[in-house]
Amino acid sequence: MLEEEYQPRRVLPAHLRPKPEPEAPFAFTLREARQADLPAVREIYNYYVANSTVTFDEDAMTLREWRAKFAFLEKLGMPFIVAESPSGQVLGYALVQPWKSKRAYRFTVEDSIYLGPAAGSKGLGKALLGELIDRSRAAGIKEMLAVIADQGAEASIKLHEKFGFQEIGRMGKVGFKFDRWLGTVLLQKSLKK
Repeated sequence: MLEEEYQPRRVLPAHLRPKPEPEAPFAFTLREARQADLPAVREIYNYYVANSTVTFDEDAMTLREWRAKFAFLEKLGMPFIVAESPSGQVLGYALVQPWKSKRAYRFTVEDSIYLGPAAGSKGLGKALLGELIDRSRAAGIKEMLAVIADQGAEASIKLHEKFGFQEIGRMGKVGFKFDRWLGTVLLQKSLKK
């Protein structure tokens, strides 16, 4: 007999193999962002700046810029939340910011949701977006927009659509990053009851 023919006999039958340890459930809590979270938020965001086209930023954001943004959103009463692991690690964040600076747009926001690289595909984005919508509605926001890259962000588009966002337009070749042209998909959800 050939060596290959002996291989199946060397494997224990399934009922005799030790059972693998169950994987610990992915646990997190959602809470309002705090100043102390900003270094972790910056690291999460800057990962996407350097490695993806989901943001059109090409330069990493500084902690000073994040502090200014945090203060601005806090002053406006805009929701900014984080997902925190049981050990206190920030796993992701979500926020809304004014869509435009003109006063007439004051009830319309754009959302942003970013997850740490190891926190994807675990339901965290869904939890953050659901909480962000609820908090935005409670803050008096009437319309929420999502401006999503047309390449590499298909999961984000699907997530928003599951929450009732509808595509309202596309803009082609409005960004240039990593030596290629990129467009955006615009989605909108009304928060009025």
